[in-house]
Amino acid sequence: MWVEFILAVALTILYIAFWAWHSQGAGKLTQAEIDQYLAIIEKLPLPEKGVQAFTSRLRPWAEADARYEKSLLWLWLSHASYPTFIGVPQARNLIDMQPERTWENMTVVRYPSRRMFLKLISSPAYAPLAAYKFIAVELDLVPVSGGVMVPDLRWLVGGGFAIIFLLFVCIRGILFG
Repeated sequence: MWVEFILAVALTILYIAFWAWHSQGAGKLTQAEIDQYLAIIEKLPLPEKGVQAFTSRLRPWAEADARYEKSLLWLWLSHASYPTFIGVPQARNLIDMQPERTWENMTVVRYPSRRMFLKLISSPAYAPLAAYKFIAVELDLVPVSGGVMVPDLRWLVGGGFAIIFLLFVCIRGILFG
């Protein structure tokens, strides 16, 4: 009985730690935070013209407060972010924009908050990858075929912990009956 209780407490603590990681950076951004992150981004070693254009589009997005491939995975995870949808475009952009851009792959990333997005893109580790993502913040409307879709990880992790607990209880019952 004590073993099951200890396991249940341990799994609950692990789940609470995961929930805290998953929710980090939540809450509305303050104007001071937005200014701070944009100032950091403007100082990164990037093309000056591109940075200015990017930050001018980024400020209104950050002030409105909502959410934004392999080379970014660990950087995303360190900022409680992860891809939730990956697909291949089936046609060109439906919005007539010049110059026209084409996409080989579309990825939708879950960010817990705008704060975490700003923290990610102001990271020096992100700077070498930023040039590839500057244009992705602009408006695009592209049909995408279904691909990989990840549900909310809180359900997967919680369900996994519940399965581990139930398997332990069943195996323990069978062995020590």
